[in-house]
Amino acid sequence: MNPARSTTTAAAAAVVLATAGGLLTATAAPASAATTCTSPVFTRQFFANTTFSGTPKKTDCDSVIDQNWGTGAPASGLPSNYFGVRWSVTRDFGSGGPFALSASGLDGIRVYLDGTRKIDLWKNTSTTVSKTVNLTIPSGKHTLRIDYANWTGSAKVKFAYTPRTSATVDKVKPLAPTGASVSYDTATGKATIRWAKNKEMDLAGYRVYRRLKGQSFGSAPLATTTSTSYSDTPPATGQTYYYEVRAHDRAGNESTGTADLAVVTPDRTGPAAPTGLTAHGDLHGMVLGWNPVADAAGYELYEKDSATGGYTLVEKVTGTSYVHGVGDRETPRTYVVRAYDTAGNAGAYSASVTSDGVDRTAPAAPQNLVVKAESGVTRLWWSAPQNPTQDELANGARFSVLRSEGTALGADPVRVTCAEEDRSINTSLETYSLYCTDESFELDTTYTYGVTLTDGAGNESAVSNTVTVTTEDTHPPLPLTGLTATPRADGTVLRWDPPADDDIASYRAFRGVRQSDGSVKWLGEPARCADKGDDPLAMMCIDIPDGETYVYTVIATDVWGNTLSLLDPSVPTVTATELDIVPGEPIGKDTGPVTAGGGWTVSEQLNPARWSCNGDVCDTITEYRVSRWNTATQAYEPVGTAAAVAGTKEYSFTDQTQPLGSVSYYRVVGVLADGTETAAAHPWVIRPDLV
Repeated sequence: MNPARSTTTAAAAAVVLATAGGLLTATAAPASAATTCTSPVFTRQFFANTTFSGTPKKTDCDSVIDQNWGTGAPASGLPSNYFGVRWSVTRDFGSGGPFALSASGLDGIRVYLDGTRKIDLWKNTSTTVSKTVNLTIPSGKHTLRIDYANWTGSAKVKFAYTPRTSATVDKVKPLAPTGASVSYDTATGKATIRWAKNKEMDLAGYRVYRRLKGQSFGSAPLATTTSTSYSDTPPATGQTYYYEVRAHDRAGNESTGTADLAVVTPDRTGPAAPTGLTAHGDLHGMVLGWNPVADAAGYELYEKDSATGGYTLVEKVTGTSYVHGVGDRETPRTYVVRAYDTAGNAGAYSASVTSDGVDRTAPAAPQNLVVKAESGVTRLWWSAPQNPTQDELANGARFSVLRSEGTALGADPVRVTCAEEDRSINTSLETYSLYCTDESFELDTTYTYGVTLTDGAGNESAVSNTVTVTTEDTHPPLPLTGLTATPRADGTVLRWDPPADDDIASYRAFRGVRQSDGSVKWLGEPARCADKGDDPLAMMCIDIPDGETYVYTVIATDVWGNTLSLLDPSVPTVTATELDIVPGEPIGKDTGPVTAGGGWTVSEQLNPARWSCNGDVCDTITEYRVSRWNTATQAYEPVGTAAAVAGTKEYSFTDQTQPLGSVSYYRVVGVLADGTETAAAHPWVIRPDLV
């Protein structure tokens, strides 16, 4: 009996498998030892029994399990019935994944993965039996074994294992390619990336990615290939580029990338072409400017030769502007510019620009306008950069002071003729400082001022910052309202409501006495009415609280010096009676030899009590004893002593416990050597609590 399909014999050439796009194909290999088969080719063993016992009758290599021996013997020396064939292979499955194992045959067939049975069709049958099993094979190397037994009748067997590549089934990404390296040929500028072939059976190919140092890999690959190498020509910019290779399978899964492979390119690429080139005529010639270019070390500016049409280098500059000094400014001229880098590589030229040279560009607006309305005059100050203002003024430029009534500069403002003007240069700040006075205004009128600069070609700048002021008026502020007077131990506190006028500069307090006819005899402005700025609507009038009754008023003065007359009937008045806290002993009536007076300063600081001693007895005094009046106990209580010094007439004592906001009344006596005391002196000090 002849086999329906011939197979390799032990003496035949071994067969090896090659992968092409992930599919298995068989190719012939040179003959070698009969039992040595190269994975993924199967090692096939023939047994003269169905229990696979004893020594195989024959061993060879088989690339595909798909045989039909009919009713004959599968090989010489084997029976036509009751024989067994075993196939086995150990191979690397790469990342593994979902596979389908398919087996069929007449008679029995069993399939094992790493010794575990996955298919069992083990029986004598007269019809073909078949089965397909879906499973997941782990990554790495694994062994497949297929056992086939023929008991009687025809012999036929078929087995295949194939990856399942549906995207809904296969979620296992390939392993990252190994052995990746890169080489760079500076002569050709080519980078060649190489890597080892992946083991996955469902591999679709490889993706190569490239990124610039400091950036991330993009989502789209640089190239896709089925080869294990790729050549690229990165831009020769002197920068570092990184490459990465990723494998991808037929289900669309992509592996992680290889380690980054660096290539440092030589710099042979110039910067990008400048954009935004502009040109216009100005006082000094043709003013050119353009946008900066990344990686530019400088720029080359060229002018077109109208006769030849070629371009001539005008200047190499490091900035992005240049003034081309030309004799005839109002002649059309055409320019281009290009950038060059630190390696000297020149980039592409910009788009050309042509200007007729006519100066249509207004100067920059003046800056920092300050306006102050004073009595009889309004003063204005402003500034401008020394360059190019100095040249503009030397070539017919002029400043204009603009004024409109109201709180905004109108569309048709008055151009003010300065009654006085001045200009100076601050060389350290490189600025012009300018000054002007306006005397042509109306009183009590709100004006808004601005300043412009018009160059010699008649181009006027934008308006400077504007300032609104109200000019002098001759009306005194309205009378204050809500005036109150509150007696205290250090004087009288005056308070009033916020004024109706918004230009108040100061307040003045006056004190008087009520006459029998109801009129007020004003005693003048108290010398000690003051405040410390915490409350602008109050002041403290410091005085001895000795029970006197006075009439008070407060009059506002505006910034122009206008104020109500003290005799104006609308002036508010308030009457207050001082506290009476003078002690029982008379003040200011000392008989000597020790005498004292009192006083205060407009300050909350401690002030010393002062006294003097006159006469021969003073040299016999050993010390002075100082006491202070306690209004609560109605008695003098000791606070300290002061040593007497021979020949000294004037003495002082600072009471560290002197109360704030009160009058401190003291009693001072000199103590003689025999212990007797002189008559008392009565100094006093007011320590005011200012509002």
